[in-house]
Amino acid sequence: MTVTEDVASGARPWADDEYVLRTLTSPEEELLVDAVLADAFGLEGLAAGPPEFSVFEPERNALVEFEGEPVANVGVFTRDLIVPGGRMAAAHMTRGGVRQTHRRRGLMTRLMNYHLRTARDEHGEALAVWWASEAKIYRRYGCGLAARNVGLAVDSREARIPDLRAGGRLRESEPSAAAEDIRRVYERVLPHRPGWSSRDRATWAMLLAQLPMEMRQGYSAQRALLYQDSDGIQGYALWRRKNEWTGDIRGGEVNVGEVVAATPDAYAALWDFLLSVDLTRTVRLDFASAEEPLFLLVNEPRALHATVSDGLWIRILDVPTALAGRRYSAPLDVVLEVRDDMLPENTGRWRLTVGADGVGRCAATSDAPDLSCDIGVLGAAYLGGTPLGWSAGAGRIRELRPGALAAASAAFSWPTQPSALGIF
Repeated sequence: MTVTEDVASGARPWADDEYVLRTLTSPEEELLVDAVLADAFGLEGLAAGPPEFSVFEPERNALVEFEGEPVANVGVFTRDLIVPGGRMAAAHMTRGGVRQTHRRRGLMTRLMNYHLRTARDEHGEALAVWWASEAKIYRRYGCGLAARNVGLAVDSREARIPDLRAGGRLRESEPSAAAEDIRRVYERVLPHRPGWSSRDRATWAMLLAQLPMEMRQGYSAQRALLYQDSDGIQGYALWRRKNEWTGDIRGGEVNVGEVVAATPDAYAALWDFLLSVDLTRTVRLDFASAEEPLFLLVNEPRALHATVSDGLWIRILDVPTALAGRRYSAPLDVVLEVRDDMLPENTGRWRLTVGADGVGRCAATSDAPDLSCDIGVLGAAYLGGTPLGWSAGAGRIRELRPGALAAASAAFSWPTQPSALGIF
């Protein structure tokens, strides 16, 4: 269905029904979004935290109203995404939901169409990225599973880091007091971590703020642990703890928000501390990489109790711009035949050529295709974490020239597995 412009009101009503789409204009309208999400996710209500816990871009939030009431919503954060060998502007899709009484009417599909088109044509973003609340719905929008997420629930009685040789020292701080040191470490590490996102000051304020006591669910205030050597601050961890006892037996938990380290020594020293906090038995990290170094550091990796699930979903909005925006691991000359039902500009044949320097160029071509796939396959492969050969095993990409699949799979791979530090 088409959207018609109403310049006078700023609303965009769909021409053939009573649903009206509009972008928000003020931070106060975030309460309308909260009402939709509370109903969509079955919550009694969303507790309003301090102002620093609000990260909201009204102008990039699309709300659907029915008879003046908010019934559906999808928002976007304007951020860069680290991709293999570079960074790209990417629409970070967030806060999507539909009220229960308005489901199955195509509202989410309409919102996605609106946002994907706007991101591409108005904001110049060649990528969109999601965390899925319900993964099965995202493939219909042309997304591909680009990064898996690993959760850790470490039995700290069994997992230790033997032979620790780190020569620096640890110190603890109130997170906001160490904000500049924390940001500097993050910015040093960021370019080397596909799947991580840029953070503006509002995002940092939210991450480092202290929750009010009534919102902590039994956890302590957040703490910042810093590792410093002769060259300065090399890493940090953000963590909380919870005291729990069964009779006279300790059972406390260390809950780790993130560990970011610029050197192996810093990483090992930070984790050694987190695994040895007195009166605790479990160390929990919800967002870890599939190749987290901790697996190779601890004496008993089974004690990490790792669980694997889907993480980042990537949607390519502009095929030639996206494919030329990352680097590749091997030279390549391949013609890709792509199908994209939502953004037909992407449908067609594209020649991707990569030189020995890993730089890619992509342009439309009429040459015979070497590989054929839908847009979601390219999204899955984009960060280097989902090999094209894996998609071929699922029947989602066809090889039309012998050898093309192996060559493309090698080129799209990357030495560092993609990951993400948290849900946005």
